[in-house]
Amino acid sequence: MLPPWAFEVIRSATRTLSRLLWRLRFEGLENIPDRGGLIIAANHQTYIDPFWVSIPLELPMRYLAWSEAFDWPVVGKLMEMLGAWPLQVEGSDPAAIRRSLQWLRDGGKVMIFPEGGRGMPDGSILRFKPGAMRIALEADVPILPVTIRGAHKVWPKGRRFPGFGQVVVTYHPPQKPLPRSGEDIRRCARRETERLAETIESAL
Repeated sequence: MLPPWAFEVIRSATRTLSRLLWRLRFEGLENIPDRGGLIIAANHQTYIDPFWVSIPLELPMRYLAWSEAFDWPVVGKLMEMLGAWPLQVEGSDPAAIRRSLQWLRDGGKVMIFPEGGRGMPDGSILRFKPGAMRIALEADVPILPVTIRGAHKVWPKGRRFPGFGQVVVTYHPPQKPLPRSGEDIRRCARRETERLAETIESAL
């Protein structure tokens, strides 16, 4: 991973560039917890999303990213340097889950995109996978829902480079998943994942 000072340089540069090119605006900053383990769950519209969402968040931060992307030239190495961990999108990935659980229990933050990939070209979300919620239940940490709006117009699927536009990142109140009486973890994760998707979709 890069040293903390390098992250701060990247964060500052990203904030300045994003305000100039994409009129980046944040909403709901008061909802960001100031301590303790936390999962950040956001919809996914562009490859820039992790940088935008991370700007107001305190370090250290880890990112769960599509495992195949780590094999891409340059990109894969850059992801490792920024603190990303590989995750098998389809099926179970015990190694990534164990690593995330330990990090969260030690008070760290993990960013996950529950769609498993970029959403639809019109900005609508794909069906959320329950993995983020299951990790939150097992680690006993809250989830911070985040909505990214307008990014699909900046860098839609099929376009090689990003264009101009406005991007708004909204941080919703944290959600702490709790099983109902007689409810197993899988059923609770599915129910809470639907609530998470509804929260994120409400600000699109």
